[in-house]
Amino acid sequence: MCSTDSNAGLQPTSSDPALLLELKTRRPPSLVDRAGCETWSVDFSPDGAWFAWSMGHGIVWVVAWPLDSEESQNGETDRGDKSFSCGHPVWGLTFGPRPPKSAARPAKPSSKGSLLLATGLQNGVIKIWNVFTGNPVFDLHGHEGVVRNLVFPPNGTLTLISSSRDKTLRVWDLTDKGKKVQVLHGHKDWISCCSVSSDCSMIASVGRFDRMVCLWSLRSYTFIRNLVGGTHYTFCLLSSCDFSPDGSVLATAAAAVSSSSWWIDLWDPYTAEKLATVVDYFEDFVLNQISAIQFSPNGLHLSIVTDDRALRIWQLGEKGMVMETRRDRDSNGLCCNYHPQGGVVATGTRDGHVRFWRAPTTIPSLCHLCRSILRYSVSTHQIEALPLPKRILEYLTYRNIPERLNACGSSDDEEWDKNII
Repeated sequence: MCSTDSNAGLQPTSSDPALLLELKTRRPPSLVDRAGCETWSVDFSPDGAWFAWSMGHGIVWVVAWPLDSEESQNGETDRGDKSFSCGHPVWGLTFGPRPPKSAARPAKPSSKGSLLLATGLQNGVIKIWNVFTGNPVFDLHGHEGVVRNLVFPPNGTLTLISSSRDKTLRVWDLTDKGKKVQVLHGHKDWISCCSVSSDCSMIASVGRFDRMVCLWSLRSYTFIRNLVGGTHYTFCLLSSCDFSPDGSVLATAAAAVSSSSWWIDLWDPYTAEKLATVVDYFEDFVLNQISAIQFSPNGLHLSIVTDDRALRIWQLGEKGMVMETRRDRDSNGLCCNYHPQGGVVATGTRDGHVRFWRAPTTIPSLCHLCRSILRYSVSTHQIEALPLPKRILEYLTYRNIPERLNACGSSDDEEWDKNII
């Protein structure tokens, strides 16, 4: 084992060929398996040079990436790893935007300039940190419940969006130390997750118990629509959501409370149309929750964290999974995050550990690249107005994906509908 911190250790790969590395905490015996030890959130910095991990009990560890470089293992370089003590359990974290990238990317992490890290705490406070100095910058006050999720828009601005168990989202302007804030009301219960579209025009949020999938305008700070409308499933828990990199697809994850089923809905955020549903159902009743989902940087894959497996990866439109770890009822996965350059997915667990998995590295087709570039700036309504052949139109609007796909082919549609609707 390679020690890189007094509170954690680096372990080599296990018998699972997809597992690259695992970080395990070194807690006093009195804290092992006690409430508060969970890793609720992990994140890579925008340039991929840093990794942040909420290791439980109010501690966040920020480490230089990659973790297993020969220099760091031999102790020949100062990695610059830092530990942040937040004082309360950390439920959400995200790196802030970096200064504009130079033409040549540095080979090693730089300590010049500034890199922000936002941490959302159980007491409703959001603490902003300077990663390079290791010092707190300022606190954001306003939420009255657990800050469950944090996200910076992909346009590099110092705007922070937070979602909370107090049923609200808040949009903070960090250029004014968070004094300018917009509060978004509409959810009737805890908000599990939020995401921002690639063009920074929309915010999506999902409610854990109110089963609402809400879209908000990030330009006017107003409510747009509830995607599920009056046809949502009655007995389910919504856990996660994510926009595709081109912003034209919104994925939402849910699990049935009355059976061992989970499903992922793909939506067109512009038309509110449900494009497809990926389902998984087990005939043996055992609660199988879905904790988190995230699109890969190239938009080809969707990573999925569930109770029965540490990680699954699905390719849009395909039957079954392109990668999945072995069945493990003790995987206890809670969150996941792709490295910005792809190839690696990090997952956090209930026991406070982090695992790094080898992700599929499929080369995008020319068709997919053209669609991604076009849809980044063109809405569905604008695409539909073009005089295009039907087949091309369906491809550009993602309507070529089958409406119903079984994740493992373990049940037919009628059996699935009977058990969860």
